[in-house]
Amino acid sequence: MADDMGSTVPRRQLGRALRELRTEARMTLDGAAEALHCSRQKMWRIETGLGPVRALDVRAMCELYGATPELSGALTALANETKAKGWWHSYGDAIPDWFELYVGLESAAARLREYDDTLIPGLLQTRGYACGVYQHRAEVTEDERERLVQVRLQRQALLQRRLPPAPQFEVVLAEASLLRTVGDAQTMADQLRHLIAVGHLPNVSIRVLPLTAGLHRGAEAGSFVILDFPWGKRTTAEPSVIYCESWTGALYLDRPEEYAAYQQVWASLNDLALDEAQSRQLINKIVGEVHHG
Repeated sequence: MADDMGSTVPRRQLGRALRELRTEARMTLDGAAEALHCSRQKMWRIETGLGPVRALDVRAMCELYGATPELSGALTALANETKAKGWWHSYGDAIPDWFELYVGLESAAARLREYDDTLIPGLLQTRGYACGVYQHRAEVTEDERERLVQVRLQRQALLQRRLPPAPQFEVVLAEASLLRTVGDAQTMADQLRHLIAVGHLPNVSIRVLPLTAGLHRGAEAGSFVILDFPWGKRTTAEPSVIYCESWTGALYLDRPEEYAAYQQVWASLNDLALDEAQSRQLINKIVGEVHHG
C-alpha cells in the first residue's frame, strides 16, 4: 500500500497546520486551489495528510495564506519529513519547539492511554509539580521555564472540554512515580490529592501499578502514550500513534505491528494494576505518609 510508505505523523501535522492557516486567511479549499493552479483533490490530500508533500507546495501555500517567515520555515522543514519511513522528532532540529507537534496530536485524540514509570503525566500535574520538574533544567531560562509550565497547564483543559468531546484518558502509574518527591513534601501531597480529584472525572481513569507487581513489561517498555483518533466523517479512523519521549526527542510509531506490540504491553499492565478504588486508597495512604513522614 502506498500509504504505508512512512510515518503519517508529520503529514498529519503539516495538513492540520495548513488547514488552520487557510481558515485564518478566510479562503475556501476551491479558492486556494484556484490561486495555486492545482486541483481541489490535491489540496484536500495535503490537508488530510494522505501522502508526502513537496516543500515547494508548502512554501507557495504559506505565501498565499500570509504565514510568518518562522512558521513558513517550520512547515517547509516538516514537508521534508513527510517522506520519512519511520519518524523521530529531535528537539534540536529545524522544527522548533514552539511548533507543538505532540500537543496537536493529543488535542485531536479520542482516547489516550498513558503509562508512566517515573513521573506524574503532564496532563495530571499541578503547577507546583510542573515547576519542580523544570527546576532541574539548568539550561532553561526563568522565562522559558514559565512558558513550559504554562503550555503544560493549558493542555489540561482538554480533559474537561465540551466540544469536541473530551477524550477518554486512561492512566497507569508506577507506584514509584508517586513516591518520588518532586519539589517538596507539600508539593507532593497537593499533587497526590489532585490525582484523586481528577480521577473522579467521568472520562478519566487513574490506576496504580504497585511495586509488588515485580518485573513487568512496562519496566522494559518505559513510559509511553497510545493515541487513538475519532472516526470523523471518514470510513476509517486516522491510524493510532504510539508516542515515546526521551531526553533529546520523541519517537512516533504508527505501523500496525508497532501498535499491536504496545497493545500487548498495555494489556499486561492493565492486568497487573490495582483497580481505581484500590488505587485511590493507595494514593491516600501515601498522602498520609508524606505528611507524617
